[in-house]
Amino acid sequence: MENTTVRTERLELRPVRDEDVDRILEYRNLPQVTRWLLRTQVDSASFRAAWRRAAADPDDHSMAATLDGVVIGTVSLDVVDGMGQPGMPPRTEAELGYIFDPAYGGHGYATEAVTAVVAHAFERLGIRRITAGCFADNLASVRILEKVGMRREQHGVGDSWHAELGWVDGYTYALLADAWHGEAAPSEQPIASAPVPRAR
Repeated sequence: MENTTVRTERLELRPVRDEDVDRILEYRNLPQVTRWLLRTQVDSASFRAAWRRAAADPDDHSMAATLDGVVIGTVSLDVVDGMGQPGMPPRTEAELGYIFDPAYGGHGYATEAVTAVVAHAFERLGIRRITAGCFADNLASVRILEKVGMRREQHGVGDSWHAELGWVDGYTYALLADAWHGEAAPSEQPIASAPVPRAR
């Protein structure tokens, strides 16, 4: 992962540090956050190890979103190969995810941070397509993805197991660089919290 810092009007986004992990776990393991994650509770040791692996992975461009020096969320961005026949250019797509502290919800911070990471992916990393997913019932995450300008490409009916709700619907969103460059930056809107990256 490159050592990049991205600044917005209110936030600083930077690589996650070892000392951030305990702070991230404070909100990441809250019931109202884990309710919308595929991986629910995680322990400190395995979570820290995962972030260390991410820091050593050149295709992982995940960042911590900080407000006045306090980590309030993370935005994950994993660069991957797209789908295609031989000869396809490598590493042209990215998978997006995010988790934010619900104590900071309602102020547009998650939308601001995700917008900045999407812009970074298209404008600095040369990504051509970004995908993200969420449970259909996770309205806060749906709002973020749509505010950023992503379009819903798939509505999976009963395709996702939820520990509390049983089999529920899932959404997959995507955004092309051409569409991003052809549109004005999305406006910031209040959101709540807790997205979920979905394996496809």
